[in-house]
Amino acid sequence: MQYKNTMLMGVLLALPFPAIAWLVASLLKNNVDLINKPALPYVIAIALNLLMLRFTVKKDLDKTTRGVMLATFAIMLVLFMFKVRAR
Repeated sequence: MQYKNTMLMGVLLALPFPAIAWLVASLLKNNVDLINKPALPYVIAIALNLLMLRFTVKKDLDKTTRGVMLATFAIMLVLFMFKVRAR
């Protein structure tokens, strides 16, 4: 499959992992005590986005890489703001 080299495509590629992490964290929040660290799903999602970032760099998709980077850092910033506000 060939990807378009656009910033929007990078943002769209980077959003599913944090969305799945949010869904899993919200489902497991009150029901199951499997995770002692509430931010763990988000950290895993960010790590997967960084792996995707490496993949796009190797494929020379510069604009897509910028989109993935933008979305990943925006998600990290929002996560940090919510975790600081919760304390």
